[in-house]
Amino acid sequence: MASTRLEIIDYDDAGNVTASYIESNAGGKTRVDVILPKESKSYIQQILDVFLPAGYPQSVTDDYIQYQIYDSLQAFSSSIAGLLSSRAVLEGVGVGDANASPTAALLLNVLQESMGRIATILFAHKLGTSLEPECKMYRLAADIFNDTAMVLDCLSPAFPKTARVLVLSFSSVLRALCGVCAGSSKASLSAHFAKRNNLGELNAKDSSQETVISLLGMLAGSIIVSHISSPLATWSTLLFLLSLHLGTNYAAVSAVSLRTLNRQRASIVFATAIQTGRVLGPAEVARVEKVFEWDGVLRWAVVGSGIGGLNVRPDSSDVSDVSRHVSQSVIPVSATQMLGSARLGVPFETLLGRVSGVQRHERTGARRAMQGTKLSELLRLFQHDGFVLWWDRERGEAVVVLKKGCGTLDVLKAWMVALVVARRSWERGRGRGGVGVGGGCEGEDDGIKELGDAKDEVENLFGGIVDKLRDRGWDLDIGMLETRAATRVLIEGEGGGGGGGGRNRKEKDARE
Repeated sequence: MASTRLEIIDYDDAGNVTASYIESNAGGKTRVDVILPKESKSYIQQILDVFLPAGYPQSVTDDYIQYQIYDSLQAFSSSIAGLLSSRAVLEGVGVGDANASPTAALLLNVLQESMGRIATILFAHKLGTSLEPECKMYRLAADIFNDTAMVLDCLSPAFPKTARVLVLSFSSVLRALCGVCAGSSKASLSAHFAKRNNLGELNAKDSSQETVISLLGMLAGSIIVSHISSPLATWSTLLFLLSLHLGTNYAAVSAVSLRTLNRQRASIVFATAIQTGRVLGPAEVARVEKVFEWDGVLRWAVVGSGIGGLNVRPDSSDVSDVSRHVSQSVIPVSATQMLGSARLGVPFETLLGRVSGVQRHERTGARRAMQGTKLSELLRLFQHDGFVLWWDRERGEAVVVLKKGCGTLDVLKAWMVALVVARRSWERGRGRGGVGVGGGCEGEDDGIKELGDAKDEVENLFGGIVDKLRDRGWDLDIGMLETRAATRVLIEGEGGGGGGGGRNRKEKDARE
């Protein structure tokens, strides 16, 4: 009888072999051999495994480790700087002064805590909806607020007692703003890093990393603080640490390649796709996006001469010929041109005021539309879409009304239409020799026609771009374009119905 052999292999979360089981059958006897691999991990690697998620690196995104390295460096420098500011605060409240009152110090602490907690509630209400779409910006902004608070703490001993209370109270408000921004943005970044539904474990390991880094920072800071006493040495050390803190934090957020499309990333992707026919991936966009960007700004990403000097007009509706001449390497974005701004999810009254003008009765407060563009023409233009858009030439601003039932792709399409019509208006104004974004004072009929031309261009390109976006790894199921609480409208009597358009009808917006 021929011998048979069966092999079974155990793997850990990282894909490493932990054991092999070999069954052999010869001469009617069965035997199972267990083979353990040689220990290949060094002691350092075994220590690192305590602080890294299980299954690393397969269980997290590729940008995780680079972010964590810079994040650890910034936390280390921040811990040392925090000791310097804490010493200044203790000096300011009277430590070492025989005339200082413990009760006064306690009341000052109560005032700081009260102002900080009130500020936390207000900031969370004001910034809540924009924290996740702009998590990279708010992650860096949080440390700017915190570092400013440290500077104020170190300045506080130089102020009189009354002014010192105001300075320390404002410092507490800045720390509250830091807490709101840092907590929410770090949660969003952690959700991005987690690939295997391991968000809880990833946060736990992140806490372990912060604990070790903070401990090392306090130990190093204790040595530094004990040797620094003069104002010049204190301020020189503090400014160096804060510069290192902000620099490493900027490097950390710049290393992250988010897979969701916020306003800035959507503008970059759409502009390069229209010019070249190629959709950029998350890592390519991360290299050119700004950490700080104005809310709602419409920018046109200008493709550089690194693709053979090809310059495609943005109003070209046929990009198939263009894409054949474009290299498949990274498309260089040489500059960005500000075209205007856009507001998503505005009340219908806002759009009505931009299209026709609205008069308000002085006594009753009732509003009526003035003579102007027929509203029905605009609604008919967007009757099959999940939104209604109007481009205000005078202000260089697109206002977008979102219909009830619109989905994330509807909002994405609305942003693309706003970008295209803004670019067309800017090109028309530049052609006349003007410098503004308005592009002249044509009649309302020309405004409808301009919108129709931009919408037709987007209709020809949008479906193909969406497919390419999914192929490149973009997550289109999560809406990140709305940074403020938005309204939804129901248009009754509309030919195409009042709900969301086309393929997005089944998608429900999370804020509906």
